[in-house]
Amino acid sequence: MSDHESTSRPGSPDEEGRSSEDRRLLHQRLAVRELLDTEVSYLHMLQLCASNIRGRLQQLPQGDLDVLFSNMDEIIQVSSRFLHGLQETASKEEEQVYLIGKLFLEFQEEFERVYKVYCASYDQALLLLETYRKEPELQQKIQSTIEAVVPQAGPSGLSFLLVIPLQRITRYPLLLQKILENTLPDASAYLVLQRAASALQDVNANINEYKMRKEVASKYTRVEPLSLRERLARINTHTLSKKTTRLSQLLKQEAGLVPRTEDKEFDDLEERFQWVSLCVTELKSNVAAYLDNLEAFLRFRPHECNLDIPGGPVEQYSSLSRDLQRQAFLEFKQRLEGLVWRPLCSLAKALVGPQNLIKKRLDKLLDFERVEEKLLEVGNVTYEEEAARHTYQALNSLLVAELPQFNQLVMQWLGQILRTFVALQKDLSEQVLQRAEGSVAQLGNACMAHTSTSSQSVEESPEVKMQSKEPPLRELDVSLLALPHHHLSEPAFRKLVEDTLGQTGSQLRAFRETFEKVLPPPTAQPLLPGSERQVQALLSRYGPGKLYQVTSNISGSGTLDLTLPRGQIVALLQNKDTKGNSSRWLVDTGGHRGYVPAGKLQLYQVVPSEKELRGQAGPREGSQHLTPEPTPAPVCSVPAVTQVVAVYPFVARSSHEVSLQAGQPVTVLEAQDKKGNPEWSLVEVNGQRGYVPSSFLARAPSPAPWGWTLPS
Repeated sequence: MSDHESTSRPGSPDEEGRSSEDRRLLHQRLAVRELLDTEVSYLHMLQLCASNIRGRLQQLPQGDLDVLFSNMDEIIQVSSRFLHGLQETASKEEEQVYLIGKLFLEFQEEFERVYKVYCASYDQALLLLETYRKEPELQQKIQSTIEAVVPQAGPSGLSFLLVIPLQRITRYPLLLQKILENTLPDASAYLVLQRAASALQDVNANINEYKMRKEVASKYTRVEPLSLRERLARINTHTLSKKTTRLSQLLKQEAGLVPRTEDKEFDDLEERFQWVSLCVTELKSNVAAYLDNLEAFLRFRPHECNLDIPGGPVEQYSSLSRDLQRQAFLEFKQRLEGLVWRPLCSLAKALVGPQNLIKKRLDKLLDFERVEEKLLEVGNVTYEEEAARHTYQALNSLLVAELPQFNQLVMQWLGQILRTFVALQKDLSEQVLQRAEGSVAQLGNACMAHTSTSSQSVEESPEVKMQSKEPPLRELDVSLLALPHHHLSEPAFRKLVEDTLGQTGSQLRAFRETFEKVLPPPTAQPLLPGSERQVQALLSRYGPGKLYQVTSNISGSGTLDLTLPRGQIVALLQNKDTKGNSSRWLVDTGGHRGYVPAGKLQLYQVVPSEKELRGQAGPREGSQHLTPEPTPAPVCSVPAVTQVVAVYPFVARSSHEVSLQAGQPVTVLEAQDKKGNPEWSLVEVNGQRGYVPSSFLARAPSPAPWGWTLPS
């Protein structure tokens, strides 16, 4: 038998290969045809939903329609261009499969962008459909509309149409896989189709991931107004166990027993978000204060008061003020509330969701770190622990992806609010200026008319005729006629000015004398709080001429050197050391003796007590005076009050200390600690007791209200 006869026999390998290749090619063409036909049908159904059905459901609120149909218009635009590309491949039959693969790769990002938005809102659309089913009349109208446009929808109604985009995006990988299965591995289109199928699978995976992130975000951004009883009802053993585990993990991190997960990218984004939130909060507070001040300003209406000054500028001012109060200021307030305050409040509310997500991320991060530790130690975790792990990853990915855009949008919103505020201020100033100029013009016209009338009523005497050769009065500046004393003669006006200046000068002199008497004498350094007993002891022992005050903090470097705070009172024992050095003085603090630099001491003049200044007309025998020279009692009837205040802020570092704010009044209980160290004082602040550095405190003479009045 010849070779030709053997190869041409039915059932030979060559014929079977050709038959198999033909079948593969046929199935490939059928798969391509299925892709084209179903894409045409799919786009037609989307257009019916977007135009006919949505147009006939106008009885539904616009918000509901936006949720139901979401971004279907965008999907239609993308699908239309995709279908056009598929149809163009039909003219190139030999390269059609290759071009289809390339086309899917080109539309990969657009498919993911539009379909992830639709899929994320699909669950909300289903919830709306559930609420419609509870209203039979509304449900019947919707069902009738769907059956009239799409009879094949059947009883499923609107839900049948809304699920079509989800089914289509998940079917793309299957259609590509079917084409790929009927393509030879050595064909040029095989690798492209393989990449396209993998890309569409990634698109679906990313859509599912995005949908899960949105579900997590919607779960933790909801703020439920719960009462105390409802909050307590939610506490159970599971929540207590979770919170205890998180607290334990946090304490171990603070103690350095376990490492803390570092995420520089998220930390930078969170810092930026907190900064933006602070800007919004501060601006809202400032605008609220501005509105309060504006309200107080509008309540003040001097134009309604009777000033008993007829005519002239007073009437013009009252008219202008009344006009501004009734129109310009009220309009400005309404625009400020509508264009600045309400958008600012909405912006502040928009920050609540991300703030809750950031807080929840910290909790989920602790859960994630604990699960990771267990995974390393044991090698497996429970289903609940794996879910907690995925929740953190989804939450973190969502924040990292969307916080930059959110921060940028908030800054744009904030900038627009500020620009609007500035524009409103500019409009108000222009309105006020325009109305004020109109009022001044009216005043000038009134003055001119008054002058013209007065000049006509005067008889034409020879003196008047001689004065008529001078420039007429109407050519003078109108503002001179608006002066309150323009009717006075020159001698009378001079006398009025001299009398007024003399009276004002005498008042100023009396004010200066009273002020100098009332003002307390300055002291070089404030006395340390609680050190009165120490001063009295040193005074009774050494006398007033030996008392000195430390002008700045002293840090002792030698064994006999003292460490003293600024304001400490000491008694001089010797004005030189044992080597005759006059720059080091030997002093007594009342408890310790040692050397201090002489340049940091100055003679102390003890302030007389309030009792001595007020209650004693003369000294009694045997009584001690705190100053070598008698001090006259002040003429002011208001006594000086001495209070102890914090000069610098101080942050407590232990439970034995108490925090202070600069300028905060304190009550000194003891001027030293339990070991007698005067560097620390026991004080009471806002009901809390603790130690603070003595150098952070000072006696601040603060007179009560002066009580003087200007002499009449």
